[in-house]
Parts: sequence; structure tokens; C-alpha cells
Amino acid sequence: MAEKLFWSVLAHLQIQSPGFSRGRRGKGLAFRFKRVIHLVDSTTIQLIASCMDWAKHRRRKAAAKCHLRLDLHSFLPRFVIIDTARENDNKRARELCAGIRPGEIALFDKAYLDLRHLFDLFVRGVFWVTRAKDNMQFRVVRRFQRGRVGNIIRDDLVKLKGPASRKEYPEGLRRVVALVELDGRMEEMVFLTNNLVWSAQTIADLYRCRWEIEVFFKQIKQTLQLADFLGNSANAVRWQIWTALLVYILLRYLAFLSSWPHSFTRLFTVVRAVLWRKIDLLVLLRSYGTAGGCFRFLGQPQQAYFTGFA
Repeated sequence: MAEKLFWSVLAHLQIQSPGFSRGRRGKGLAFRFKRVIHLVDSTTIQLIASCMDWAKHRRRKAAAKCHLRLDLHSFLPRFVIIDTARENDNKRARELCAGIRPGEIALFDKAYLDLRHLFDLFVRGVFWVTRAKDNMQFRVVRRFQRGRVGNIIRDDLVKLKGPASRKEYPEGLRRVVALVELDGRMEEMVFLTNNLVWSAQTIADLYRCRWEIEVFFKQIKQTLQLADFLGNSANAVRWQIWTALLVYILLRYLAFLSSWPHSFTRLFTVVRAVLWRKIDLLVLLRSYGTAGGCFRFLGQPQQAYFTGFA
């Protein structure tokens, strides 16, 4: 019921305001692409193992997992699965990517790496970028560059070794080894893609765009407080997660109607402060932060002394 309500509200908002789903203004590599970019990832929501036996995935730990496919341009969810944390992520890869159209781009981590699924995306005409696993065996068929160029260490066309791997993915793969800045230091990462036209730097930058989905998870988990649950049953936890997603969609719609220029956290704070007051919310959001004048406090040295003291 909560899941159907979420998707019906999202579809209604997109029909009423087509610009709501067309995209948001921004800069960077992702916004130079004329095609849709999908970010696929999951987030783990910690639960209490002593009273939520249905969510146990380790001896003393319980958790729910939210698998999500996010549209990078509009920053709106396109497909969501809420389940326990027992299953591996790659078992949900086909469901998450089922609605991606030919010519669009899918970005996902190596946790969703399934060779059969990757070949299925290749046959459907979907471009994808992911990270390679450390134990993958391959042979180099062609080298696209000789030596290191900038942050790109290697750029090769490879084929997988082993009869099982060749059966699951019989075509060639592009393997790019690049230095990527992570937490202030450069780390070597290996990327796989089925696109042979883009530059190696574009492939590395595209994968960095996938980290934007962490911003979305942070917004729904911290801002909407997905840490304390009102019920202990599986249905109660799912209802609360779907309700948080619905609140996110409604807040984003308010931001779209009012041309909100500030952060999502500030929007949530303003709406929560006036939620029980009889006030025109759109007028408030449009006028928020538009007052003129300079409100900077200009301190004077003599203000630091008490009267009568030398």
C-alpha cells in the first residue's frame, strides 16, 4: 500500500508539472550528457536484532536494505526495493535495471557486478560503467593508449578468461585503470564498461558521478531521521521508509514550485517550523532569504571594555 501510494504520487506530480522530472540545474560532466544517467546503489539501515528477528543477517546484527535507482539529472528515485540485508546486491541488479532504455547510462558499484546481467544490458543497447573485481581473469586484446596519460594508467580492450566467464559475457570489455582522488589522496581504481567510444577520462569521471547517490541516502537517513522506528514488524519498517521517500518527493516538489535556491536540509527545517501554522507555504519559501540590507555585526574595540574600568 505504501509503495503504491509513493509511485502514484510521483507519477501525478510529474504529469501535473512536467518540468519537475526534466532535470535540475547544475554543472559538471553529467550535465553535458544528452542522455539519462542512472545511479544504482543500496544503503543499509541498522535495526535492533533483539526485537527484529525477521531482519537478522548476522549473529548479532539486524538491518534493512534499500536498493535504489536514481536519476542523476532530476535526483528523483526511479525504482526502489526495500528488503532485508541478507541477500547480495547482485541478485537485485536485474530488477533495478529492468526499466533502463536503450542509449541510457547505468552506473553501479562492483557489488552489482553480474556478468550475465552486464551482457543483457549490452544486448539491450544500454551503456554501463562499473568497477572490476580483484579476482577477474582476462587477456588484453587491444591497447587504446601506450603509457600513462594524465590520471589514466591503462586503457585496454580485454576478454575474460575461463569457459564460464566467456559463456556469461562472450564480448570484449573495456578496462580502464585510473588514479581517482578519494578522501584527499589519489587511489588506483579499475573500471569496466561496454562503451568503446568515450575517452578514458570520461569513463572515470562518470563513475565519480555515481557517488552523488550517497548525498541522496544522507538526506533521507539523516534529515528525515530514518534511525528510530515506530514499530518492530517488517511491515512497520517498510511503511516508515516509504513514508520518508514520499516526504522527500513532496519537499522536492515544493522546492520546484518555489524555485528554492538553498539546501534540502534548510528546506526541511523551514517546513517543519511552520508545519502547524496557518501560513501560505509557497509565499514563505519564495520570500525566504530575499531580504535586503547588510546584517553583519560590526564589532568595535571599545565594546570589549566595561564602563568605568581602565
